[in-house]
Amino acid sequence: MDKFVSMEIFVAVVEAGSLTAAAERFDISSAMVGKHIRSLETRLATRLLTRTTRRQSLTEIGRQYYEQCRRILADVKEAESLAEAMAAAPRGVLKVTVPLTYGVEVFSPAMTEFLSAWPDITLELDLSNRIIDLVEEGFDASVRIGRLPDSSFVARPLKPYRMRACASPAYLARAGTPRTPEDLMHHECLGFLHWGREGLWRLGGDNADECQLRAGRFRANNGQALKVAALHGFGLVLQPEALLAREIASGELVSVLEDYLPDGAPVHLLYPRDRRATPKLTSFIDFVVERFGV
Repeated sequence: MDKFVSMEIFVAVVEAGSLTAAAERFDISSAMVGKHIRSLETRLATRLLTRTTRRQSLTEIGRQYYEQCRRILADVKEAESLAEAMAAAPRGVLKVTVPLTYGVEVFSPAMTEFLSAWPDITLELDLSNRIIDLVEEGFDASVRIGRLPDSSFVARPLKPYRMRACASPAYLARAGTPRTPEDLMHHECLGFLHWGREGLWRLGGDNADECQLRAGRFRANNGQALKVAALHGFGLVLQPEALLAREIASGELVSVLEDYLPDGAPVHLLYPRDRRATPKLTSFIDFVVERFGV
């Protein structure tokens, strides 16, 4: 017999005062109620009720077991109610991991709009460039930049991660505006150390074969630091458009070499392949794909 059903019937017998009253509550026979009680007693190897022709009472063990059953059944009911509520409307904590610069410059501003639309969702956003195991670390979704290995996750394509090359007007006035990658031999090219120890620039595009250029005298492992150096007129910076867009729009930085920039890196939203995805995840996926999808 189903243990939880037997526990429910046992609690009903105690609270209703008789097997007959419990039988009416569950619309079963008194004999079936008795079978459920005996099933529990056999499983526990002890008596839960003492019964006479006129009355029944709980044994000491039966009294303690009744209290535990009542709490367990209440917890089960609460869990079922919570699951039903979550299935009906987006709610709960959503854990998402996103690369640092993309997360700060592109993703985070949009998340305030998402949270305003769904007030019962709490977002925990992990901004990190490390590759996180979604299942192992309990994340609902992630944004990945670059080519993806084969996996069992669903991968929804987002807009590519474009690069821009630019410098301050003061630097260009002093050093000249490069027209081709070869011109960069005479410029300070700020090096990004995540591209390798020498921070090599890689340029290509429709108008040139791919070429590599040694970085200048200032190299860093942080794109924000390189942008600040460019704003101070030290050299040319090659970084994601997301990091430079505001300064280019304001005129603090001037875009160069538009025809020679590397192709944009692919971007994907990843999440587990689950036919029973929760409403909080489904609403998040819909929002991200609508906002950033190709």
